[in-house]
Amino acid sequence: MGFRRAKRQVLECLSSGKILHEVRQHIDLKNLFSTGQISLDEISLIIARAKGTDYQQAKHHTVKSVNVHILKTRYCGQRWYIKWYYIEPNSVFISVHH
Repeated sequence: MGFRRAKRQVLECLSSGKILHEVRQHIDLKNLFSTGQISLDEISLIIARAKGTDYQQAKHHTVKSVNVHILKTRYCGQRWYIKWYYIEPNSVFISVHH
């Protein structure tokens, strides 16, 4: 899956509420979205403004069959790191932080 499709898919999931958050240690530092420190509208805007040059893919750290989408982008003067994967019908967020 390329950047355009991944971006379209995650934005559709965000607009329809089909989102989950992966359980992790230090979630308060690694996923500002799951802790409510960044809103659904803000994360949608950051992703919508991201470019293909901000994007990469990698295999999930424990489930190698799952492709993880990674954005390293700038928004409002801050560098954002956003990491998620798609498991039908949800986008699962791993990390959302500066």
